[in-house]
Amino acid sequence: MTDLPSRPISSEERQGTVDRLCAHFAADHLEADDFERRLDLAYAARSRSELVALERDLPAIAADAPAPVAAPLPHPRIDTTRPPRSRDFVVAVMGGAERKGNWTPPRHLTVLAVMGGGAIDFRDATFAAREIDVWVSAIMGGVEILVPPGVYVESNGIAIMGGFGTEEPGRPMDPDAPLIRIRGLALMGAVEIKERLPGESEREARKRLKAESKAKRLRGGT
Repeated sequence: MTDLPSRPISSEERQGTVDRLCAHFAADHLEADDFERRLDLAYAARSRSELVALERDLPAIAADAPAPVAAPLPHPRIDTTRPPRSRDFVVAVMGGAERKGNWTPPRHLTVLAVMGGGAIDFRDATFAAREIDVWVSAIMGGVEILVPPGVYVESNGIAIMGGFGTEEPGRPMDPDAPLIRIRGLALMGAVEIKERLPGESEREARKRLKAESKAKRLRGGT
C-alpha cells in the first residue's frame, strides 16, 4: 500500500498551501516572521505531510473565503475642530531636536539640521489639517521623518553629496487620509522618510514590509 503523504507534491497542492497561508496572514493568524518562515517551508516541502504540518495549528478558513487583498489601513487621527498652528520650526545645530508623541503638526513645518540630527515622528500625531507642508534642510546632518501607514506622502528633494529618499508603500491609500508634502535639500547630509507603525522598531518594520511584499507577489501582484 502506497504511503499517500510521501508521494510527490503537485504544483496545485503547494500553491493551495501558500494561498491559505496568505489568507491566515491577512486574517492576523500569523505574525510576519512566522508567516515568512512557513512560506519558505512550503516551497521547500517534499511531501504532503510537510505541507499539512504547516497548517495543523491554525484555525480553519472558509472554503469560499475571498483571496486576501491589500486594503487601505486606518489613517491617523484627524480633528478638524482643533485649530492648527500656521507654522512651526525644528532646528538642530550641532545637536539634536525632535517632535514626537501626541502632538499637533502645523500647516507648515520647517526642519533645519546643521551638523546635527532632527527627528519628526507623525505616528502618534493628531492632525488638525488634512494637508501639511514640510520643508527640510539637512546640511552635514541628518533628518529622519517617520510616518504611519495610511497617509499620503509626496516628497521631492535635492541631494548634493547626500541622500533624500522615501519608502514607497505597497498598498492602496485611503483618499480621506492626511497628505504630507515633504520638500527640501540634503547637502552632505541625509533626509530619510520611513513608514512605521506606532511603536514599531526598524527591525520589526523590515520584517513586516518583507512579508507584505512576499504575500503581494504570491497573490499575483493584486
